Amino acid sequence: MAAEERRGRSRGDLIRQRMRSQFVGRRPQLMLFAENLAKDPAPESGEDPAEFLFHVQGVGGVGKSTLLRQWEDIARRAGAITAVVDESGAHDVQQAMVELARQMAQQEGPLRAFDRAVEQFRREQDALITEAPAVDSEASVSSRLITQAALGAASLLPGAAALTAMTNPDAAAQGLERIRAGARDLGGRRGRGLDAAQVSRAFVSELGRLCERRPWVVLFFDTWDETGRLLDRWLREMLQEAFGPLPVNVIVVLAGRDELTERDWAHMRPLVVDVPLEAFTHAEARVLLAANGVTRPDVVEAVLHLSRGLPLLVALLARARPESTQAVHANDNVVDTAVERFVQWITDPQQRETILACSLPIQLNEDIFAAAVPPEGRELWPWLCKQPFISGRGDFKHFHNLVRASMVRRQRTRSPQRWSTTHQQLADLYAMQRVHAEQDLPESKRWNDPQWRRHLRDETYHRLCAHPTAQLPAALEHAVHAADQETAVLRQWNDVLCQAAHDCADQTLIAWAERLEAAAAGDQPALAELTALLTCGDLSAGARAWAHTYRGQHLDLAGRTDEAITELDQAIYLDPHNPRAWSLRGAAHRRLGCIDQAISDLTTALGLDAADARTLGSRGMAHHDAGRYDDAVTDCTSALELDPGGTWAFFQRGVAHRRAGRYDDADSDFTVFLHLYPDADLAFAHRGLARKAAGRYNGAIADFTTALDLVPSSAWAVAVRGHARYLSGKHAEALVDLSAALKKSVAETAGAFLDTESVAETADAFLDTELDHSAVTDLLHLLAELPADDEQIAACVHECRQLVAPHTAH
Repeated sequence: MAAEERRGRSRGDLIRQRMRSQFVGRRPQLMLFAENLAKDPAPESGEDPAEFLFHVQGVGGVGKSTLLRQWEDIARRAGAITAVVDESGAHDVQQAMVELARQMAQQEGPLRAFDRAVEQFRREQDALITEAPAVDSEASVSSRLITQAALGAASLLPGAAALTAMTNPDAAAQGLERIRAGARDLGGRRGRGLDAAQVSRAFVSELGRLCERRPWVVLFFDTWDETGRLLDRWLREMLQEAFGPLPVNVIVVLAGRDELTERDWAHMRPLVVDVPLEAFTHAEARVLLAANGVTRPDVVEAVLHLSRGLPLLVALLARARPESTQAVHANDNVVDTAVERFVQWITDPQQRETILACSLPIQLNEDIFAAAVPPEGRELWPWLCKQPFISGRGDFKHFHNLVRASMVRRQRTRSPQRWSTTHQQLADLYAMQRVHAEQDLPESKRWNDPQWRRHLRDETYHRLCAHPTAQLPAALEHAVHAADQETAVLRQWNDVLCQAAHDCADQTLIAWAERLEAAAAGDQPALAELTALLTCGDLSAGARAWAHTYRGQHLDLAGRTDEAITELDQAIYLDPHNPRAWSLRGAAHRRLGCIDQAISDLTTALGLDAADARTLGSRGMAHHDAGRYDDAVTDCTSALELDPGGTWAFFQRGVAHRRAGRYDDADSDFTVFLHLYPDADLAFAHRGLARKAAGRYNGAIADFTTALDLVPSSAWAVAVRGHARYLSGKHAEALVDLSAALKKSVAETAGAFLDTESVAETADAFLDTELDHSAVTDLLHLLAELPADDEQIAACVHECRQLVAPHTAH
């Protein structure tokens, strides 16, 4: 091979080439996929278009993952971008998209728009917990600030008294809150600039960009029985273009044991290309056996009988190279027998020990391998990776589930003492890695660190396998803290408990794993799981306090603030030194309008943890609600000094500066916030109010217009823009805005909070200005639409008609 050719190829290319040379059978399936890639995805003539949705289905060990690897290689050679996700990389939709994007970026460069969307979504998820814009019992304080400021400002405009009194400010705020609620996730309480669907839209948009550069983008979803539980709905929505147009040259491949559910896939069933995988034919199995030197007819027949043609078992037995029929002995458990024979036929004791030792960790990399095997076996990593039951992408490898389950069962039943000792040693290894990671992590940040969580999960898995009864309470306490994280983290923790339960066959652990898995399957997984965990009598008082704390937080986010306070009361009773419980209860009291109680709780929390930026920000907002704007600015500034990434504090400090009359400082804070959150309508509105108060009317009008673009149906944005236009001398445009605001408010409130005297004054003031005939007519029509079911409104409409009459007589 020439030097230039060697430099142009990677080790991965060589590995794939070698794997292709060893692949046996499945020729029809390989040809099907290759021929499909040669078709036009959207031919103009009457030719058949390329298929875009494949489902590979078959029992465990039949070779689904192996076929997907072959299909991926075929797609790569056809110029496609490919990405694969399985149960190890898909604990929720976002994590799956991130993993797919990571693999595609390795082939075509960074997917920057998607990366930005993910980062912004994560920041806003963090902001949900940090008390971002304040929320009152009926409407958010931020909404009230907008509406009160808008209505109050409009009252300065001659003839605009109708706008100050056309609705109760609280009702206007509630209307704004209803408008903003449309952009929230289900169950959320605080608005956010980006929702989960927008991350999916960014992902689909990036697919479109990639499809312009390459003939195909092929997305593989392996172990669909597991990944589909989390991704099925999202994938169907993506295929139905819920997140934007899906390019015609995107191919989706699913692989799993079960058929697609008829209920969910019925409408797309005609579009699915089913690829059922059966056991090897005798001819295919003979080819694989011959490639491994197994050719004696009687031995071949014995292997075929034992394996029943299941490719994984044929490969295992072929690798063992049995020389006699006596070496191939079948019993009732085919998998166990095949694994048993494979292990027995490994003549090298180091290789045999390595296989067994490496089956105990859930996943392997070179570091774990080196720690798990005896010193003399540490050179066997390349040999292990070549075994037919080893798979995995990236740094980590894992055993096929069937093979690992058999080897784990073999070791647990044959040598219980060694089983416990080895798991304890592995637990200690992961504990050392966890402690090492903690050196650079403050305690409050540990659960946010993926590497630290992985070390803790692996440590807990092995401790449970070694001593399930003794370690169960500690594992459940960790589950309490996992419920404070995003759903993906909670499910990862549940998966570890389920794996340990089935591997060590402990009935109590199995019962708990099933209970938590069922709880996490509902609409509110964290809340349901915490409820289940509180039924455990072995939880310590501290762990129970945390469970009540997290329940309080989730209830508050769901809008059930009274229930949240009850939970937080219980948390503080169990552990009065828990600053998080005090902080969350203070924030909840503030939302109910109990400002003094809120400040008291938040101050207590800061006495327990003075470096908590979130609590400082919460107390700053409580000071703002009490009218102590300087104190609010001080707390927000301290929060930013402790956590410069806490961008929500810029918004809150900007509001306090504006209310204190420091308009330039407010403008600066809102500008910083908008740089990070360019779709934050409230920030545009607040900055517009600051600029209007400072006399910078053109800037204010621009901000109010942007806010109106983001929330087109809001009367407040129209009202404050109208006032800014009036102050800048644009009276005709101001009238258009104020009339539109009045129309919107009448439509939204049905006149329930109208001040009829102010309506008459406003009409009179409008008519005192130079208006064209159409504007006067529009105003008359608006007045005629006002409710007239009480005497005051009827009298007002009559008086307004009299005022309008001279202007409409000509």
